[in-house]
Amino acid sequence: MAKSESNTMWGGRFASGQDTLMESLNASIGFDQRLSIQDIRGSISHASMLRETGIISKSDADIIIAGLKKIQLEIESGDFKFSVKLEDIHMNIEARLKELIGEAAGRLHTARSRNDQVTTDTKLWVREQIDELMKTIRLLQQQLIISAESKADWVMPGFTHLQTAQPVTWGHHMMAYVEMFERDYLRFYDARIRLNESPLGAAALAGTSFPIDRQHTSDSLGFDRPTANSLDSVSDRDFALEFLSVASICAMHLSRFCEEIIIWSSAQFGFVSLSDEFSTGSSIMPQKKNPDSAELIRAKVGRIFGSNVALMMVMKGLPLAFNKDMQEDKEQVFDASDNLSISLNVMVKIIQTMQVNREALEEAASSGFSTATDLADWLVRELNLPFRKAHHITGEIVKICELKGCSLSSLTLEDMQNIEPRITKSVFNVLSVQNSVSSRSSLGGTAPEQVIKQVLRWKKILNEEII
Repeated sequence: MAKSESNTMWGGRFASGQDTLMESLNASIGFDQRLSIQDIRGSISHASMLRETGIISKSDADIIIAGLKKIQLEIESGDFKFSVKLEDIHMNIEARLKELIGEAAGRLHTARSRNDQVTTDTKLWVREQIDELMKTIRLLQQQLIISAESKADWVMPGFTHLQTAQPVTWGHHMMAYVEMFERDYLRFYDARIRLNESPLGAAALAGTSFPIDRQHTSDSLGFDRPTANSLDSVSDRDFALEFLSVASICAMHLSRFCEEIIIWSSAQFGFVSLSDEFSTGSSIMPQKKNPDSAELIRAKVGRIFGSNVALMMVMKGLPLAFNKDMQEDKEQVFDASDNLSISLNVMVKIIQTMQVNREALEEAASSGFSTATDLADWLVRELNLPFRKAHHITGEIVKICELKGCSLSSLTLEDMQNIEPRITKSVFNVLSVQNSVSSRSSLGGTAPEQVIKQVLRWKKILNEEII
C-alpha cells in the first residue's frame, strides 16, 4: 500500500508514514482552513501570554507574532499553500511559521494542544457567525415592519388547517413573523452567552504545568471568562450543537414563511408576485414565473436539520475527553451557517421587492364565511346567548348560505330570523371583513390600530439598539 512520509510535527513516535487512504481520512485541511484567521488570532493571543508570563522570551514571542501576521497576509491574499500532508490548519500554519522564522516557531505550541486550540478556533468562528446572523435577522424584521406599517389595514384571510378561518390584516400577518424571528434572535443571543468561555489553556485534557495566565488569553480574545474544567473544555461541542439547534429552528421559520409565499404567489391565490430578480422561468412553458427563491430556502431547512442530527450522532457516544470524531463538527457547522445566512439574506430581498395584491387579498378575506365567528359573538353580546348555543345557530345560518350560494353579509334578515327570531338588522354591522378586523382590538389582535401599536413598539426597540 502507498505510504506518505511521517508527519514531522508529530512523527517522532512513528517509524513510517501513514497509508495514503489514512492520510485522506485523517486530513481536515480541506475544510478547516476556514478557521485560519481564528487560528492565527488565537496563536497571537497565546504567544503574547507566553511572553507576559516569561514562559518564552520577549524576542521569540515578538518574532512569532510578526511571523503569524505575515502568514495572515499570505492567507488573505491567496498566496498561502495548504498541504494535506500537514493534516489541519494548525499544522499548516505552524509549518509555514517555521519556514519563516526558524526554530523559534517550535516555542509557540508550549502549554497548549491542538485540542484546546481547535475548540478555541471553532468557538471564535461560531461566535462571529452568530453576530452576523443576528444582524441579518434584524434586517429581515425591519423589512417585515415596513410592510406591516404600509399595509396595516389591508384585509386578508386568516387560515387554520389552510381553510379560511377569520379575516386578519396583512400588517398583523407580517408582525407575526417579526415575533417569530425575535425568538430566533434571542436564542442566538442566549447561545452566544453560553459559548463565550475560553478553552485556551486547557491543553490536551488535563491543563498544563506551565504558569500560564488563562485570563489573559480569555480577555484578549473577547471571551467573558476561561472555562472551568480542562476535561470539559476540550470535549465540549455543546456550543456547536446549540448553534445548529437554533439555526434549525430559524430555518424552520423561514421554511414556513416560504411555504406561504409559494401558495400566495400561485395563480389560484394571486396574493403576491415575487420580483423577477428572485424568480425563475421554465425551459418549456413560457408563461411560467416560478417562486424558486422561496422553494430553495424551504429546501435548505433539510440540510440544516441534517447537520444538527449528524453532529448529535457524532457526539452521543463519546467518552471524555477529546476524540477525533469531533473533527466531523466543522463541516456540519460550516454548511448550516452558510445555508442559513444566504436564506436569511435572500428572504430580506424577497420581502423588500415582493408586490402584494390588495384586491385579491380582500376578495379572499370575505370568502369561506370568514365572519361567522363575528356573527356568533354578536349573538352572545346582543342576545345574551351562551357561546355554544350561538355557535350552533351560526352553523345553521352558514348551512343556509351554502344552500343558497351566498355570503353571510348577503343573506336576508328573514333567512336569519328563521333560525333565531331575535336577530335584528344591526347584525349586518359585524358581517363585513373590515368591521371584523377593526373589532379585534384586544392586545395582540389584528385590528389596524393594534398593528400600528406593535409597529411603533418594534421601531422603538430597534432604534434603541442602534443608539
